[in-house]
Amino acid sequence: MSRGATPPTAEPRAPTPGAEAPTSRRFVVEPEAAGTRLDRFLQAHAPDLSRTRLQALIASGQVAVTGGHPKASHRLRAGAEITVEVPPPEPLTLVPEAIPLAIVHEDAGLLVVNKPVGLVVHPGAGNRTGTLVHALLAHCGADLSGIGGARRPGIVHRLDRGTSGLLVVAKTDRAHLGLARQLKARTVERRYLALVHGRLPHAAGVVETAIGRDPRDRLRMAVRPAGAGRPALTRYRVLERFTRPAPFTLLEATLGTGRTHQIRVHLAHLGAPVVGDRTYRRRGPLPPDPDLAAHVAALGGQALHAAVLGFTHPTTGAPLRFEAPPPPAFAALLAWLRALPGSGGPSPRVR
Repeated sequence: MSRGATPPTAEPRAPTPGAEAPTSRRFVVEPEAAGTRLDRFLQAHAPDLSRTRLQALIASGQVAVTGGHPKASHRLRAGAEITVEVPPPEPLTLVPEAIPLAIVHEDAGLLVVNKPVGLVVHPGAGNRTGTLVHALLAHCGADLSGIGGARRPGIVHRLDRGTSGLLVVAKTDRAHLGLARQLKARTVERRYLALVHGRLPHAAGVVETAIGRDPRDRLRMAVRPAGAGRPALTRYRVLERFTRPAPFTLLEATLGTGRTHQIRVHLAHLGAPVVGDRTYRRRGPLPPDPDLAAHVAALGGQALHAAVLGFTHPTTGAPLRFEAPPPPAFAALLAWLRALPGSGGPSPRVR
C-alpha cells in the first residue's frame, strides 16, 4: 500500500439508467506527506489515473480537500481528507479509419509501430480525424487499453507530429500500466537520430534543465528556472560532422525523461536546433543552396527520428528492443551531405 494515505474506498453513486456509475476515492494525508502538492500526491497514490486526467479532475472541481476545491498546486496538510470523484470513461465515439500502419511488432498485449512524419498520435484541437488512434482503432478494434481515456486508447507515450519513429501501443490495461511504470522508472530505452544546425564543441554531453511552457508563447516549450518547469534530462553523442554547405551535426540523443518537445528544446538551448524544426528553428535563412532547401522541405517535419526503442514486455517479462532506420527524406538528406566533397564524416572522437 502507498504511504501517506488510507486505502481508497469505492463509494458509487446511484447510476442514471443506462449509465455506468462514477466512483469515489478517499485519502487521508499522513504526516510524512505534509507539504506535498495535491497533484503530485494524487499521481503517487492513484497511479491508474494519468497525470492529464488528474489535472482535469482537479480543474473541474471533482477533487475536494477537506470540503474545498483547491488548485493542483495546493500544499497538503497532515490529516487533510481528499475525495476524488472519478466519472466513468467517456463512450468512445471515434470512427476507425483505414490508415496504413508500419507495424514492427504485435502480440496479444501490445504493438510497436514506426510512425511516419506528419501523422498526429491522437485527436485534439485541429486534428479531429486522421490520427494514429483512428488507424489503431481500424486495426485493433476494441483491443486497446482504455486507461488513456476515450481519445487516447492504447497511447502510452507520444511522438510529435513532425517526428518519425518507434512508438509502443498498449492493447490491454495490464500492458499499459506496466509500460507506464517503466517509463516513470526511466528504464525504457529511447534513442533518437537528430540532424542539427551548427557544430557542438564536445563529442558527447548531458543536458539537464527544467522544461515548461514558454511564458511568451504558450504553444512552445522552453528551458525554465528550477521550480518553473519539470526536470528534464537528455544525453547526446556526436555521430557525424558536416561542414558544407554549412556546419551540421548528426547526433544520437537519448531520453532520460520524456517531457513535451524535450529533445528539440534541449538542442535549441545548446544553440543547435534540429534541422527543419519550425517551432524552435535556427534564426535566419538556410545557406543559399537550392539542393539543401529541397532536401529540408522534403522532410515534411524535423530531422528527428526515434530510431531505437527497448523495454521489458509488461506481461511476459521478455526483453524487447527494436530499431528503425530514418525515413527516406531524412536518409536522402544525410546521403547528400556525405557526398559533398570535404563535407566531413564520422567524428574521430566518437567510438
